[in-house]
Amino acid sequence: MLRANTNRPPELKSARELGLMREAGKLVARALRICREMARPGTKTIEIDQAVEAFFAKHNATPLFKGYGGKHPFPAVTCLSVNEQVVHGIPGRRVLKEGDLLKVDTACRLNGWCADRAVTIPIGQISPEKARLVKVAEETLKIAIDLLGKKKWWSEVASAMQRHVEQAGFSVVTAYVGHGIGRSMHENPQVPNYVDRETRKTDFRLEPGLTLAVEPMVNMRRAEVDTLGDNWTVVTRDRMPSVHVEHTLALTPQGVMIITADEGAFDDEPKESPAAAVAGLQEAPRQP
Repeated sequence: MLRANTNRPPELKSARELGLMREAGKLVARALRICREMARPGTKTIEIDQAVEAFFAKHNATPLFKGYGGKHPFPAVTCLSVNEQVVHGIPGRRVLKEGDLLKVDTACRLNGWCADRAVTIPIGQISPEKARLVKVAEETLKIAIDLLGKKKWWSEVASAMQRHVEQAGFSVVTAYVGHGIGRSMHENPQVPNYVDRETRKTDFRLEPGLTLAVEPMVNMRRAEVDTLGDNWTVVTRDRMPSVHVEHTLALTPQGVMIITADEGAFDDEPKESPAAAVAGLQEAPRQP
């Protein structure tokens, strides 16, 4: 989400509420599996979006992106951003090609509770430098997961994330940050992936019940970004590649719970082909 100056306290969740969020997280994980299977040279990005929309509809889950925003509502259930597109890419007729980096971000609400996750998918064979960018971004998210239950303040986690990115020679996007999540997709607090004078003013304590969508955005060169004329697609100003990864995380007395984890998400679900998902798009019931 776009960074803003706010200092409102986080909204803590009970164990029961975390369990409900996990059910939404399982759906998001399964939706992203469909995306991975479809993400290959020759696929149009709109085809991936249609498959995810069908999947959420089949499971009576509300996609959180489609219709989001005021004057220019987002038109799709996924953000599909390619190469220099950082976040909020709009699916369309673009055809994926060998060497692309596809960032897939999606979220849903199930039984009143939300989950949000993003992955970056290499399309075919990518360059060594792109592969290193993906690796560093994924490591940065893992640092956040590892430290969330060990530190007292978010700034301690964010500082370690920023240091890892910059030591690798890359840049952390500062215009966009993560967010609290629960009954709404965007709740307090804002969750920056870096530390500066302003973010220290809105630092927050790490305590059980906290639920955060942590989403490092890592640019190959400069951190500056611009928004295109479609009012949504964010691109690197220098047009160099970017990587985006995200998990919804919960802090519990026992440690960190990954709400959107793959592990356990597929145990009770028969594997469905992307083609079958798209074929059922018109017939599947939609939750208002």
